[in-house]
Amino acid sequence: MPEERNGKNLGRENWKLFESSDVPRKNSRKASLISAPGNLENKVDGIYPQLETNTTAIAEHGDDSILLNGTGHAPQRRVSGYNLPQTGIVDAVKTSLPGRKRSSQTGEMGFNRNRKESTITNDSVGLHPPSSTFGLSLVPEDKDRRMVPKEGSKSLEREQWGRELEFLLSVIGFAVDLGNVWRFPYICFRNGGGAFLIPYFLMIVFGGIPLFYLELVLGQYHRSGCISIWRKICPIFKGVGFAICLIALYVSSYYNTIIAWAVYYLYSSFAYELPWAHCNHTWTNEHCVDQIYSAAHNLTWSNTSESPAHQFFERHVLEMHKSTGIGDLGPPRWQLVICLFFVYVALYFCLWKGVRSSGKAVWVTATFPYVVLFILLIRGATLPGALMGIKFYLQPQWHLLLKPSVWLEAATQVFFSLGPGFGTLIALSSYNNFKNNCYRDAFITSVVNCLTSFMAGFVVFSVMGYMAHILHKDNIEDVTTPGMGLLFVVYGQALTTFSGSVFFSIIFFLMIITLGLDSSFGGLEAVITGFSDEFPNSIGKHREKFVFVFLCVSFCLALCTTTYGGVYLITLLEVYATGPAIMTVVLLEAISVSWFYGIDRLSGDIKAMLGFGPGIYWRLCWKYISPLFLGFMIVMSVVFTSNLEYAGKEYPDWSTGLGWVITLSSALIIPIYALYRYIKEIGSPQQRCFVLLRPESGGQAQPRESLAMAPVPE
Repeated sequence: MPEERNGKNLGRENWKLFESSDVPRKNSRKASLISAPGNLENKVDGIYPQLETNTTAIAEHGDDSILLNGTGHAPQRRVSGYNLPQTGIVDAVKTSLPGRKRSSQTGEMGFNRNRKESTITNDSVGLHPPSSTFGLSLVPEDKDRRMVPKEGSKSLEREQWGRELEFLLSVIGFAVDLGNVWRFPYICFRNGGGAFLIPYFLMIVFGGIPLFYLELVLGQYHRSGCISIWRKICPIFKGVGFAICLIALYVSSYYNTIIAWAVYYLYSSFAYELPWAHCNHTWTNEHCVDQIYSAAHNLTWSNTSESPAHQFFERHVLEMHKSTGIGDLGPPRWQLVICLFFVYVALYFCLWKGVRSSGKAVWVTATFPYVVLFILLIRGATLPGALMGIKFYLQPQWHLLLKPSVWLEAATQVFFSLGPGFGTLIALSSYNNFKNNCYRDAFITSVVNCLTSFMAGFVVFSVMGYMAHILHKDNIEDVTTPGMGLLFVVYGQALTTFSGSVFFSIIFFLMIITLGLDSSFGGLEAVITGFSDEFPNSIGKHREKFVFVFLCVSFCLALCTTTYGGVYLITLLEVYATGPAIMTVVLLEAISVSWFYGIDRLSGDIKAMLGFGPGIYWRLCWKYISPLFLGFMIVMSVVFTSNLEYAGKEYPDWSTGLGWVITLSSALIIPIYALYRYIKEIGSPQQRCFVLLRPESGGQAQPRESLAMAPVPE
């Protein structure tokens, strides 16, 4: 009968042996004599036969039959043991390490330079939680041997995607968001048109795709959320996971409000005529002029004139004319609060059951936008003046490539479009089958993301060319509006000129809603999975309640962005809540994985999952190019940060200070947690760092007590 542990059947044949000889292993004098997969690097003459025999025994008889005693508890064993022959290995250790005295066994992890033997338990090697992918293995220095889970292993009781395609659609849905539709076309035009594609694709190849693939690998192999995964990589950086969760909370507080705007537009589109088509409404003022009508009848259009679409967005949807700026937010707009409530209800029912519910939702939310984009592309290409807009979109302006800000814009667009660092990729891939081809998924998603942005440019600028044509303009700049205005004002105005404008408006804003929801519940899933894995008993077993409470907190924070001056707060959060903070998170993630966890270990993980390791391109990007890429982005974002401005109103100086407080509130979690762990640890400064920079559980973990044997300098 298989052993029972915590009420769950672990099974006797849940693990199989993976061995590879083409993963290089460095010879280090600081490795433990007993470790988890791939960590034994000190060769002790004469003990390999016993180690290999024991590894085979584990592979044949199952992990828990060896590591658990008859009562189901973790027995205490010496470093000679996990069923290793006592005489063989102990004698070998004594022979190979002369002059080192045996210390008495205590329940603590005391560091002793003369210590060569310690008490370890199964808990110290991370037998639980069941989702960990690990197995005890002692290996020679020229081989990578580890225990990996068998397909359907009961010891890895973790929810999985119903189909591999559901995971792929979820990742595509998260990566392809509102930024692909309104941000990419505008910054491409503003930063050199076709010439901008050069830095954009360079950043994709050497920064975006490697970091995207890295997070998919980490999540799939370690099967943990963004918090608990650091126990299996580099414990001192666990604060990165908590920082990610706080950033996700900030993002949800304004991103979901933008979706609520689209819900309001969708509701307003169900009318005989689109309400922003003309100026004869109570919310318009004397500055409202039908730009298209005035151009057709040679009427005067002054600098103070505003289109009905512009006034509908600012005076009716937002009512921002009732606010004087970010220092005067005012009360929430009850109409937007209702729309926001419906957004959060949709998010709850997409998230409450985990991937079982979100995996079904993505069949609609991830595919519908492409149907709409294709329809709008055909419609835009048939409009008069469309060719002029496309020419402006693609015409290279080579001199702009000499501006550093152009390269920064390209890096920022790639970074925020693919989404590494938000914890979502780790969370979504953690529900994958262990053998899922995440290399293929990373490549497909990156290509789809880039092509979507590129296609959205044709959709938007064909319409911009049409607008310039009917307004008798020779320059696209005269009809474009930066940021959110491009999405809700300019494109909204263009929709009023279409035949069947109501139909096109409905499908357009449905597309915006689905694009937003996909990315939103992807970001929220990162937090939910992170806390569920970190606190499996208090939160993991009560996921539905935690999702409800977390969404309520996010909803309350989002109410601030539904106020009259909410758009000013959204602009502030968009710049400071994510920018330098999220880039710092990814930089530390790349450094910790590449330099502390190790490229060789990471390559072994990939080999165990996919059957092939990463090539030199991936290794160079992870270890050198991507960290430089991220460092460049951080420095440039700080250097080029200046006081914000929206709708002609410049933000006060105190708002810049508030923005940096928001940035530091998440970024400082990382060093604060590292200092806390360092103080809490036992031993000399070198010994504490030695312990905290090595995995403490999971597939690459070293038993913490066995680290005490390592000859670390005092």
